[in-house]
Amino acid sequence: MSRRALWRALFTLACTCTGLASYAQDEGTGKPPFITTPANVADRMLAIAGTGPADLVVDLGSGDGRIAIAAASKYGARAIGLELDPKLVQISRDNAQAAGVTGRTAFHVTDVLKADFSSATVVTAYLLPWLLARLGNTFLYDLKPGSRIVTHAFKLSGWQPDRSETIAVAAPDPKAGVETTIHMWTVPAQARGEWRASTSEGEWHLAVRQNFQEIDIAGTALGQALRIEPTRMDGDRIAFTGRLPDGDTVVRFAGRVQSGLIAGTATLERAGIARSLPLTLSRQAAPRP
Repeated sequence: MSRRALWRALFTLACTCTGLASYAQDEGTGKPPFITTPANVADRMLAIAGTGPADLVVDLGSGDGRIAIAAASKYGARAIGLELDPKLVQISRDNAQAAGVTGRTAFHVTDVLKADFSSATVVTAYLLPWLLARLGNTFLYDLKPGSRIVTHAFKLSGWQPDRSETIAVAAPDPKAGVETTIHMWTVPAQARGEWRASTSEGEWHLAVRQNFQEIDIAGTALGQALRIEPTRMDGDRIAFTGRLPDGDTVVRFAGRVQSGLIAGTATLERAGIARSLPLTLSRQAAPRP
């Protein structure tokens, strides 16, 4: 190896070690570096989430308040920013006042890992992976089904996004790239378990296995075995298509998971003739060990 190549290798190693040390320090202290989300990225995050006046947007690690302020000023939403740095919180409040949205925004000095943001319908975040990983269960179990989570650059561990979009950054930060990826998840209802319904025409039984928004269903319809195609939850909405053993009867169901019930409409179609019936299935208690 030439002397120049050796020095280049040592320099690269030193930079890598410095970066890893900084990352470890950030994780240990709970104070990740402050890098702003570019304005066009913030706007696209809110657009992908379908933000509107009925939403409460909570921005985790809100920095100078730009996402919360954009949510209020452009999309008419109520917005809360949660930030660890008191100086940035004051800057956010000043920016909100300048934008004329103090009535629809609030900013708090808080640790996002200890905060209660369960009332949010849209959560935005530009956080390091270790922080997102620690928030994963909070997102999944504390937020209401149908709430949207939108992240800038980093994904949630083990939970596949419902949508990802790569966009060019209008004003790149020297510490970031010229393009970035936005990821969005919709919080699913918890549908796993055994469900049953009795109708005048026969029994229905569904056994649901769930991995985040992805579900596999096995069961019976009107007392007959039902082959059901894999499907996905969309918030509290559940829909599936299956076939009865004759191979000609198609069963379609669309409904919602709410308060221990799956309520909706089942449609049975054979030879071009369809009939629909209301169907409400109750969750069955798990057997005691």
